[in-house]
Amino acid sequence: MISVLVADDHALVRAGIEAVLKDSRFHIVAAIANGEAALAAIESHDPAIVVLDIGMPGMNGVQALQALRSNADNRSVIMLVDTITDRQLLAVMRAGVQGIVCKSSEAETLLEALDKVSCGQQAIHASLLQRALDLSLHPGNASPMDRLSPREQRIARLVAQGLKNREIGAELGIGEGTIKVYLHAIYHKLGIVNRTALAMLAVQAQSD
Repeated sequence: MISVLVADDHALVRAGIEAVLKDSRFHIVAAIANGEAALAAIESHDPAIVVLDIGMPGMNGVQALQALRSNADNRSVIMLVDTITDRQLLAVMRAGVQGIVCKSSEAETLLEALDKVSCGQQAIHASLLQRALDLSLHPGNASPMDRLSPREQRIARLVAQGLKNREIGAELGIGEGTIKVYLHAIYHKLGIVNRTALAMLAVQAQSD
């Protein structure tokens, strides 16, 4: 049996996935309602595959995937979507998602995706792969914040909240000098020169 963790804030969706996998070679070890709880459950249950809803409240699927990758956790992840924005698509592709499955798909689609990722293959429709490629080549509609790593994005959000370097360092458990190095790299990536411009970009990204 292949262990699977499912995170979706809708109980009916979790129950539906459990029903689909009931007689398969995939065994659900935990069914979770939000991203924060999913990360904790991943540590305790160590599933082979993680299925994340992209739109959960609190920590959503994109953020949970980025958190996994920032911890050098490269286990297979399938993203469940109703729709997916350009920004979300770029973010999950850059974070190395292995599968994307639409919730309106037939039950067999999820099983096929699980089969593929369990064998080290990708389960992403060709149209989404082409869309992601087009966005990467022509990023005019993408947010500048998408150029940043998950940690850099978090630092940018803390800057937008008005925290000083010392306070940001305390929040992240790293030194004030390290925050200055991060900020220098962030300014370079975004083509800006100060934290005021960074705060404006971060606030705009959160409101989009």
